Amino acid sequence: MKITIVERKIKISEEKREYIMEKVEKLDRYFQKDASAVVTLSELRGKLIAEVTIKHSGIVFRAQESTTDLYASMDGAIDHIERQIRKNKTRLEKKLREGAFDKMAANDANIAEYTEDAYEVIRRKKFDVVPMNVDEAILQMNMLGHQFFFFKNAEEDDEPAVIYKRADGGYGLIEAN
Repeated sequence: MKITIVERKIKISEEKREYIMEKVEKLDRYFQKDASAVVTLSELRGKLIAEVTIKHSGIVFRAQESTTDLYASMDGAIDHIERQIRKNKTRLEKKLREGAFDKMAANDANIAEYTEDAYEVIRRKKFDVVPMNVDEAILQMNMLGHQFFFFKNAEEDDEPAVIYKRADGGYGLIEAN
C-alpha cells in the first residue's frame, strides 16, 4: 500500500510519523497491492484532526477523528475504517484481498456486532434535469433547502454533476470523468 502523509498547519515528529505508518499498514491485510492511503493531519481550535482516505479498486474508505491527542485521533480513524470494512464484509469480499477476513473471524469474539444491514431504498424520486451553471445550481439548492443538488453542468457540455454543502460552510462539486 502506498501511504502519503499530509501535514496542514501542524508539524509532526518522526516518532509520530512512524506510528501513523504502522497503524495504516495494519489495514494492508484487507487490500491488494494497488491500494493507496492518504493521511491528512491538521489542527483546528486546539484539536488534532486525523483524516484517513484509502482508495482501492474504485472504492473509497474515509474516516476522520478529532481529539486533543494525535495518537487517539489516528486510532479512532483507523478503527472507524475497520468497522466500515467489517460491517460490509460480504459485499466487499470480492473486491478486497482473498482471505482478508479469515483472521478476523478467529479474532472476533463478538462477531454479531458486524452483522450486515440490508440496503433499503426508502424513497425514489424522478425529476427533469435542466442544464445550468454552477451558480444557478447553488441558488436552486439553497431555495429548495437541500444539502445537495443534481444538475447538468452547462459549463461542461451538459455533463451530469452534483453540488453539495460542505461541513465547513463552503460548497463542493462532483463531476463525472
